[in-house]
Amino acid sequence: MTFRLYDTATREVRDFVPLEEGKAGLYVCGLTVQSEPHVGHVRSGVNFDVLQRWLRHLGYDVTFIRNVTDIDDKILLKSAEQGLRWYELAYRMQRQLGRAYDALNVAPPTYEPAATGHVPEMIVLISELIAKGHAYAAEDGSGDVYFDVRSWPRYGELTRQGIDDMEAAEDADPRGKRDPRDFALWKGWKKESEPETAAWPSPWGPGRPGWHIECSAMAGKYLGPAFDIHGGGVDLRFPHHENEQAQSRAAGRPFASYWMHNAWITTAGEKMSKSLGNSLTIPAVLEKYRGIELRYYLVAAHYRSHVEFSFEALDEAAAGFRRIESFLDRAGVTEPGELPQAFVDAMNDDLGTPAAVAVVYDTVRDGNKADDPGPYAARVLAMLDVLGLNPADPAWGGSSGDDQKLTDAVDVLVAGLLEQRAEARANKDFATADAIRDRIKAAGIEVEDTPDGPKWSIN
Repeated sequence: MTFRLYDTATREVRDFVPLEEGKAGLYVCGLTVQSEPHVGHVRSGVNFDVLQRWLRHLGYDVTFIRNVTDIDDKILLKSAEQGLRWYELAYRMQRQLGRAYDALNVAPPTYEPAATGHVPEMIVLISELIAKGHAYAAEDGSGDVYFDVRSWPRYGELTRQGIDDMEAAEDADPRGKRDPRDFALWKGWKKESEPETAAWPSPWGPGRPGWHIECSAMAGKYLGPAFDIHGGGVDLRFPHHENEQAQSRAAGRPFASYWMHNAWITTAGEKMSKSLGNSLTIPAVLEKYRGIELRYYLVAAHYRSHVEFSFEALDEAAAGFRRIESFLDRAGVTEPGELPQAFVDAMNDDLGTPAAVAVVYDTVRDGNKADDPGPYAARVLAMLDVLGLNPADPAWGGSSGDDQKLTDAVDVLVAGLLEQRAEARANKDFATADAIRDRIKAAGIEVEDTPDGPKWSIN
């Protein structure tokens, strides 16, 4: 079965046919680093991490670019409120975001460009749009530059909207616009209210880039004028992605062949966001749950399905994943096996992770019934590897190197105590046998008597 994905632009599931055979170019809109990342933020990171892992499993040479927006109105506002330099706040929040991704085993992209590092590329693109008649400098002396939406008849094609049905853009002062729907490509420096460090020289005077132009410029720099997949949250479809596509194609750049959008995580039916005050920061959640459990919770839902967050649902997901871990511990298998065909089919069907997770559960169930659970456990490990959920992955603190030596040493010591316990029981010295059992339990080690002999695990 060919890998198929849902293309938001065409609103249908399509076969993935890359522009260059054997290669896949992926651009994902990252976060505006204005505050601590919450569960809703990292969902996109996890979802597109699963995508890149699956593409690599299929044999593609993946170039994955995920940007960081480190300058915008909100960053300037929040940094002023907190008495910080804008770049200080952005850097702090970017580091917190990185720690959140690491905690959920989100593999790093090929490159993670920041908006402030690519202002020259944005100026070049804006100049091209002006030269082609698709952008103009405001005549009010503000230094703003706008994209002329009516100059591009295909504006609105991504979200299937007519220009006259759209609301006015809110990203700049409307006084310098020809049409209220025109959006800012460049924002002139407001000397009275903005720090001088938040302005760069340009042909139109000092200022900073608009939000939309940055992604077009960075995608073009690292993936070329045409690339395969553009991803992001569903809330970015309009105006951000609509504007990206319009300005890029108006400049003569084909841009993305496929558009993928992950759905929201909601609380009480509303999008989880900072403005609603209902966000759940990653550090707070990780005080109650392991990163692997939170990732499992996010992976188990299809990326296009809205998820109503609740701690009860997260409790159930964590308990379910622990049952998978217990099966792997009992089986004692450490090397992945072959992927079940049903799992492959599920992943090839628009990253069907709910069906893929169901295959994991089915395999665990069958393995629990089997005389030899080893082959089943190997298949489970292979599936968890693809989903970024292998408990033995060093990203989760899995045993390797010195940790493995420690495990081996404990195994020898516990085995010796279990032999003493067995000997005491054979001699009907049950007091000594119970004392040994209690000693092992006090060390945090659980012993399970099985037909193949006692097995231990950390409680």
